[in-house]
Amino acid sequence: MTAGTEARSALRGRVAELVSGATDGEVTETEILADGGSLTALGVTSLAFLRLIDAVEEEFGIILDLDGPFRFLDDLDGLVDHIAELTGDGEDHG
Repeated sequence: MTAGTEARSALRGRVAELVSGATDGEVTETEILADGGSLTALGVTSLAFLRLIDAVEEEFGIILDLDGPFRFLDDLDGLVDHIAELTGDGEDHG
């Protein structure tokens, strides 16, 4: 595993934790990591998305722009890619 792959895997795992926490554990990290599909289809509610946005912004010191299209919230990998792009390195900052 390369350093970049390890960093992405760590980031993906941390974001899955944040998603699960935003749902108060109703959607597990295992489900999020295994599914690869829509977070909404997994059961992430609009309230959970608001909690998730706050958690991501606080954890990574970024602002998620919700004024335009925010398809990056559709699935785990889209969110991970967006965070990696905004942070410039994709490494866990927590």
